[in-house]
Amino acid sequence: MKYMITWSERSQGSPIEYENAQKRILEVFTQWKAPDNFKIEMFVIRVGDWGGYMLLDCDNPLAVHKFCSMLPAFVFEARPVVPVMDAVRVELEAIAFRDELKGK
Repeated sequence: MKYMITWSERSQGSPIEYENAQKRILEVFTQWKAPDNFKIEMFVIRVGDWGGYMLLDCDNPLAVHKFCSMLPAFVFEARPVVPVMDAVRVELEAIAFRDELKGK
């Protein structure tokens, strides 16, 4: 299953709390290694912001959940995604099914 993971920084409070959160994030992240079942297709940061995107293929939703739990200073969203052409194909199949029902 492909997942699009997005994250944004949680409100931390004072400027020093933000600085300490950034230090801790980098301390944790620089020691993290992607699990073998993570096939990362894109991993980017939003310019001028504390957040980003990761597109990955992973067969274990718990591994995705574990990644999203690693940095509590961020709010994560992990959304299952499918290629556009696959979505269009099944949407056309659904339309055809509905259209067949009209005549009955």
